Amino acid sequence: MHSKLDQLTGLKEDAKAGGGKKRVDEQHKKGKLTARERLEILLDEGSFVELDMFVKHRSNDFGLEKQRYPGDGVVTGYGKIDGRLVFVYSQDFTVFGGSLSEAHAEKICKIMDMAMRVGAPIIGLNDSGGARIQEGVVSLGGYADIFLRNTLASGVVPQLSAVLGPSAGGAVYSPAITDFIFMVKNTSYMFVTGPNVVKTVTHEDVSFEELGGAITHATKSGVAHFAFDGEAECLIGLRNLLSFIPQNYREDPPRTRTKDRPDREDEALNNLVPENPNKPYDMKDVIKLIVDDGAFTEVHQLFAQNIIVGFGRLDGRSVGIIANQPEVLAGVLDNDASVKAARFVRFCDAFNIPLLVFEDVPGFMPGTDQEWRGIIKNGAKLLFAFSEATVPKITVITRKAYGGAYDVMNSKHIRGDMNYAWPSAEIAVMGPKGAVEIIFKKDIESAKSPEETEAKLIADYTAKFANPYIAAERGYIDEVIEPAKTRSNLIRAFEMLETKVVTNPKKKHGNIPL
Repeated sequence: MHSKLDQLTGLKEDAKAGGGKKRVDEQHKKGKLTARERLEILLDEGSFVELDMFVKHRSNDFGLEKQRYPGDGVVTGYGKIDGRLVFVYSQDFTVFGGSLSEAHAEKICKIMDMAMRVGAPIIGLNDSGGARIQEGVVSLGGYADIFLRNTLASGVVPQLSAVLGPSAGGAVYSPAITDFIFMVKNTSYMFVTGPNVVKTVTHEDVSFEELGGAITHATKSGVAHFAFDGEAECLIGLRNLLSFIPQNYREDPPRTRTKDRPDREDEALNNLVPENPNKPYDMKDVIKLIVDDGAFTEVHQLFAQNIIVGFGRLDGRSVGIIANQPEVLAGVLDNDASVKAARFVRFCDAFNIPLLVFEDVPGFMPGTDQEWRGIIKNGAKLLFAFSEATVPKITVITRKAYGGAYDVMNSKHIRGDMNYAWPSAEIAVMGPKGAVEIIFKKDIESAKSPEETEAKLIADYTAKFANPYIAAERGYIDEVIEPAKTRSNLIRAFEMLETKVVTNPKKKHGNIPL
């Protein structure tokens, strides 16, 4: 028996060695951790249980029969994060460049199937050169097997992807289907075709970083939700995000204890919105003064910054926050902001995370660029997302709520549960100046002093309509509240809504305007 145990120990050591010391050293020189080092940071200490450690590829072409590494370039298994079960796979770039083979794909599919059966999140740590070319269509089939499981798992269990090296060609579509993508600056790359192919086909000369680096995808494409300076920070960021999210669609989000009093008031909120309606302010200040301990985990921080999305807590309850940002483009809704917010709303609704909206929106962005890029369709995505969401939904209008954007931002008319307004709120079809120019056009043109007449009409219109009280008279606003008391109002409302039950009409699925 001792000899057999020694054999087992030796086989395990071989598997843990990956591609060998030389390749591990090369990985470290690039500023990258190994597959197993990443798991040590990501998971609770001593919690990882590895599966399929001894799996090897079955290919005999192009000399591959002479290169068989146990594990075949991916470490798979399950473990815990803050004591909660997760399933993980971590690609090993030191073995065949982390390339995906038939056996490699089977390992990933196995843990994805297990995660679905037991109802636990799936985390993929991606570091791969793509499909293993020597295996041809078999490796492509392996990718498709993974894509199918990503799709079937969507909305059933949370799926998080960290891209910690290259992810090219078909490899990008698995992370793309998952809920959140994490990248690391200067070492992570995602693209369908690399710089060399781009240069050949389009004659563009572009670097790896510029084409598909973390900052590119975090700022321009919106593919990446988070971009970190280093791998350790990235993996800790994964742990933090999971703390807001339930294990699966059947559970409620985890609730934490907080010393932040539910009845805490903050007088700074009473002076945060400027008297001048055209002067910007930072909506993040509003959020941080209201949530527990001022802690807000922003998602898509560098993309479409005219809208803010992310996670916070109110009296320990996890909430998904969507907020217009007056500091950027006056908080207007454009194509990117609409899609960014719609995606976030649908994620929160899928996993029972209540929605909190802070609204200060002058409308949708005008212009040929916006219209030609589909602002009608993309704005409708956000409208669709809020309308179909059945989780508790609360809106606070801090200042402007104009036009169709008022409807879209979780208004009472699309099943907003509680809709509050601050006294500074302006709820109307459009701003006073624009309204007066349309309604009183002829009066202004025929007046002896058009400028004075227009100014008086604007003042009259502002006094009559640029306030929350007409909407409150109609019941479209449930309560006009003092800003300083926003936190206590929200906590009471979410507590009241804990047992909310709303169902949508029975159907196979809706047809969101993609």
